[in-house]
Amino acid sequence: MKTAILASQNKNKIREIQAILEKYDFSVISRDEAGIPTDDIEETGTTFEENSFIKASAIIDMIAADPTLDKYKDSPVIADDSGLMVDALDGAPGVYSARYAGEGCTYEDNNVKLLDALEGVPESKRGARFVTVITMIWPDGSRLIARGECEGRIIGEQRGSRGFGYDPLFIPDGYDETFAEMAPEAKNRISHRARALDELEKLLG
Repeated sequence: MKTAILASQNKNKIREIQAILEKYDFSVISRDEAGIPTDDIEETGTTFEENSFIKASAIIDMIAADPTLDKYKDSPVIADDSGLMVDALDGAPGVYSARYAGEGCTYEDNNVKLLDALEGVPESKRGARFVTVITMIWPDGSRLIARGECEGRIIGEQRGSRGFGYDPLFIPDGYDETFAEMAPEAKNRISHRARALDELEKLLG
């Protein structure tokens, strides 16, 4: 079984990606489990592709520079960058989704700001999509980049207690439940992250 290291420190993302990658015969560990320093990686990119590459390559560099991490010197690193793009807001919050309401903001802060920004916008014009870009990098510099999107709409109030982030406000096309109302297994089958991982599998094959 192959080992892959997830660059993310977000426990929710780690849990979701682990659940999906198991079927691809990867033994997945987080950067924390690998003993990689927990220094924040500054996401300076203007696209999801740029930010996912920045995160993955930074972990590769940390492993190469630390002799105590030699057992991972041949392991690929997987990083994802995800966000919500709302049509009526010209694609915002986009790459700033996690800090839409400012540095140190909570999921609730972001959801409230989004609802305020869409005040008065009719449901017919609340189209949106969740986007995930996954970058998988090997120590030799080779890489795979996979993008997944899930189309849907933003509703006018939060519904559901599952999931995280903007999940209580997002209903995917073809469904009546928000991501936060869906069972995790159902969400994982159609989510932007699942679709990005499906694309990654095709690239790996």
